[in-house]
Amino acid sequence: MLEFLPPRLMDAVRHVNLNTLYELRVRAEQPLRANVGGMFVFLGKDGIVYSASGALFPTTEEVEETLFSASGYSVHAVEEQLRRGFVTGNHGERIGIAGTFVCEKDSVLSVHSPTSLCIRIPHAILGCAEEIFSRCFSGGICSVLLMSPPGEGKTTLLRDLTRIVSERTLKNILVSDERGELSAGDLGATADVIRFADKQTAFTAGIRAMRPEIIVTDELLTEDYSAVKRAIESGISVFASAHLTAYENVPQKIFSKYILLDGLGKIGKIFGEEGALVD
Repeated sequence: MLEFLPPRLMDAVRHVNLNTLYELRVRAEQPLRANVGGMFVFLGKDGIVYSASGALFPTTEEVEETLFSASGYSVHAVEEQLRRGFVTGNHGERIGIAGTFVCEKDSVLSVHSPTSLCIRIPHAILGCAEEIFSRCFSGGICSVLLMSPPGEGKTTLLRDLTRIVSERTLKNILVSDERGELSAGDLGATADVIRFADKQTAFTAGIRAMRPEIIVTDELLTEDYSAVKRAIESGISVFASAHLTAYENVPQKIFSKYILLDGLGKIGKIFGEEGALVD
């Protein structure tokens, strides 16, 4: 995990419990920050420090080295990911990139001169989706949408929900893992994964080739709902997540259950098809 970090940054991270490390913020010439246990702190050469003055200040070269190493020392191999503003590490770490985006006709061609990296570290928390399983699937498997702002554990919950459903129902599950992050963990023996394809492609190809009974995907955008709707209308249940903070903001009400998180990994309100609260 995080083997792509330059030595100086890796030494700092070694002093932190990886089980509680959710995110690293690596900014050129700015203090190194980390989300540890849900709270942002600074990192110095010996681990957590509580003032910016004691933190490490990554250099521009270290930012570039981190990205180059995470791409397997071949930018061409991850060119399509770079166009989307991220690279995925070998263990599912998602490295978001800020810097100079090179565009042509409203399309991103590449990213030059990275200045900031947001490194999200995946976690497997066995059993964290038990409440979703018991509250949403008592009448059978159905389509569910997890909603929250970024960084509140939707992907971790989806991953564990996939594992639970695979183990207990033995249904064929297709995981559409557009960023290579969702499949970083145990998904169960009946899960098949399509990585790095956009959702339209993954849903279309996966339904034709793999005959799934359930499709799991992460971070729906407005343009993705048409693919989800076609799958649901075909009799396939869909488990998905989206950056939303209210049931009213869901672009298309096509799911059976809508789960609003209330903090990191905490299940809050659950809404039914007509927006009624579910006990």
